[in-house]
Amino acid sequence: MIKEAIFHKMDKEYCYALEAGKFLLKVRTKRDDMHIVNLKYTDKYAFSRDVVGIFSQEMTKVATDRLFDYYETVIDIDMICLRYYFEFIGKDKEVTYYGAYEFYSQDDKFTCDNMFDASQQVREEEIFETPEWARGAVVYQIFPERFARGSKREAKDYDDWNMAPMEYNSKLGGSLRGITENMSHIKELGVDVIYTTPIFSAPSNHKYDTEDYKKIDPEFGTEEDFKVLVEEAHQKGLKVILDGVFNHSGTSFLPFKDIMEKGQESKYWDWYYIKDFPLKMTRGEKPNFHSFAYYYGMPKLNTANPEVREYIFSVVDYWMNEFGVDGWRLDVSDEVSHDFWREFRKRVRKNNKDSIIIGEVWYESSPWLLGDEYDSVMNYLFRNPVRDWIAESKISVSDFADQMGAIRGRYHIRAHEVLWNLIDSHDAPRFLHFANEDKRKLKLAALLQMTMTGMPMVYYGDEYAMTGANDPDCRRGMVWDEEKQDKDMFEYYKKIIALRKDSDALKKGERIDVIVDDNNELYAFKKISGEEELLVIINANNSAVECDLHVGKTDLITNTIYQGIMPSKSGVILKIK
Repeated sequence: MIKEAIFHKMDKEYCYALEAGKFLLKVRTKRDDMHIVNLKYTDKYAFSRDVVGIFSQEMTKVATDRLFDYYETVIDIDMICLRYYFEFIGKDKEVTYYGAYEFYSQDDKFTCDNMFDASQQVREEEIFETPEWARGAVVYQIFPERFARGSKREAKDYDDWNMAPMEYNSKLGGSLRGITENMSHIKELGVDVIYTTPIFSAPSNHKYDTEDYKKIDPEFGTEEDFKVLVEEAHQKGLKVILDGVFNHSGTSFLPFKDIMEKGQESKYWDWYYIKDFPLKMTRGEKPNFHSFAYYYGMPKLNTANPEVREYIFSVVDYWMNEFGVDGWRLDVSDEVSHDFWREFRKRVRKNNKDSIIIGEVWYESSPWLLGDEYDSVMNYLFRNPVRDWIAESKISVSDFADQMGAIRGRYHIRAHEVLWNLIDSHDAPRFLHFANEDKRKLKLAALLQMTMTGMPMVYYGDEYAMTGANDPDCRRGMVWDEEKQDKDMFEYYKKIIALRKDSDALKKGERIDVIVDDNNELYAFKKISGEEELLVIINANNSAVECDLHVGKTDLITNTIYQGIMPSKSGVILKIK
């Protein structure tokens, strides 16, 4: 037994309340090191008075990554303070106990002084609450300038809608009306949430250089156009999430303009991180103020300043209260303090307790996902291994399975249920571009999205097999010309989204790996929820592969009987129970 690999924290990452009276506890061990892991627990005060003894509950291995196994169990309790420790029975037959960050060789050595400690009341006051509607919901990302012009836009005023490759400063004339007028397409696809990149007034086509946070950009339409969009979406049962660019503003934002004019005499001087004056604003040179990626056109806001905070919170209030926005995706959110996001969450939830907050963090994000900041993040830890395995064959099946295990093992269960599992976004080349335009690979990636726990995010046009290289080419105009649309891909997306919506196992069920075959590039896993059990099989091989699991069951994607042969680059969903 490798004791050095055993890890537990007496905090809300490894011990937390799921609801009143129901606690989840987690511990990490070396991979394949344990035969049995038991949680030992008691009531602190009743135990100290010899009123109750110590209860024992076997823990379940819920995830495995390259190095570790993750064990969890859920207990029902009613006590002022929970005391607990762990029993480890190794595959080498060694038995050891772990409590209060110390190891013991005997079970009878435990008193309240050497167990882990958790106040039930405190943990229940800190329950990580995510909106029920979000668990398993499918998100549709729109880049407004490139989605649809709308019926009142004159094509002659803009660049060619079908231009490819896309150029950086191109303007195609997409509008809010264009989104509203194509809401039936979004609804037919079967998604549940519309997320738009920024729509507030800004000089660029991407709008991440905000000029006015309380005004719709005139290129996109009016506040009334947005109100109609939200109302139409809500009538169709769709949520609407906006992009909040609160790490930085544009240089045309009034406070920064005032600084440009008045220098240190400006009342907004402390709204930014400015080192000296005059401002250095030359392309290609590092500015003398903090900014996004050292680009002078996006100066960083000082969110430690109470005035800046209150302004941002007023922006949140305005769009949520006046227009009914359902949540926020937060741009460059990892470059803003935890303290700010804690206050931000309180303000958002005060406006709508059923809203959602998603951070843009491109790496392991558990520090933000403990219940007091974000609900979710854009899950690039999903996107990257899907791309590496399916699109580019850079990693093995077992590498992929290990990385999926790491996501499940490291994150709070409530966050795991609502992670935004994307394969494409406006910030990176399209998946199909990475896949060398092999549409079979896109189907496999989409199948993984729709069968993994979390919130799959479909980037506009994926459903028609759109391609594109790096920004700005990944932001091409949506394919509305029916002759250019891949109708087969659209029907495939519709089908797997519909299957997901009808299945608690696909939306929320635990994943259990069944086959991880590097030689044949074959991956099979079960998804289980209650009495429902499904089997997903994916063959990423260039050749057909035999797989005799559950031959004779119906493939829910094609409604055909599974014969035990997986064609090249194919996937199935089999209903077992």
